[in-house]
Amino acid sequence: MKLKDKVAIIAGGTKGIGLGIALEFVREGARVVVGGTTDKNGEAAIREIEAAGGEGLFVNCDVADLDDLDNIIEKTVDRFGRVDIYVANAGINDADKTHYLDITPEQYDRIMDVNLKGMFFGGQKAAQQMIAQGDGGVIVNMSSVNAYLALDSQFVYTVSKGGIQQLTKVQAVALAPYKIKVNAMAPGPIETDLMRRVGSDKQLMDTILSRTPIGRIGTPQECGRLAVFLASDDSNFIFGQSIYIDGGRGFQAYPTPGY
Repeated sequence: MKLKDKVAIIAGGTKGIGLGIALEFVREGARVVVGGTTDKNGEAAIREIEAAGGEGLFVNCDVADLDDLDNIIEKTVDRFGRVDIYVANAGINDADKTHYLDITPEQYDRIMDVNLKGMFFGGQKAAQQMIAQGDGGVIVNMSSVNAYLALDSQFVYTVSKGGIQQLTKVQAVALAPYKIKVNAMAPGPIETDLMRRVGSDKQLMDTILSRTPIGRIGTPQECGRLAVFLASDDSNFIFGQSIYIDGGRGFQAYPTPGY
């Protein structure tokens, strides 16, 4: 088992990609704490984790609230004694399809508070705990193919994801002396609740697939396997990188014929 006896926090871990990561972590021997803002989702996630043979804890956590970030670290240490891995997966896109000229300061602040500020300080607090423990650790940030692609229908979200890639680099430099490894994952289209809603629009789904060379949507489990790699010793010489898991979505210049 690649993560045997490790303790992992997955902020934004109650569904979708985050839950996929939590389930793959427990299959590799980790104990997991999943954070989220909806108790119902959190309780359902713990049932799935336990059904997979794992041990888990749900903590209600809005990453935009710094007190909540302190709380999830404290509850993890209280329950499991330490923090070895912190996955910053929480993110929102409240201004979807709002044109740049119409985005309000309130929309901007809310998205950036969750997607970038929450990741900045969540990683900081996790790193402080890892340093206190004295034997290193791992931080995995969740970026997106939209960190590279200019998607004006998701303007603030796209800006936040670009910021995450630079955050990942400077975190890696700052934390390397403490043996804390920092990398990011950058997913393309993944089978989540949001993507299932997109899938109901055949024209939009065809457009997405026409620009995804592999010709299909990815799965949370595939994201989980990448997260296992980044959290394990297998990736110990990889620092400050954003690893794209997008079926080729980020580099295809023209639509695939047939769509």
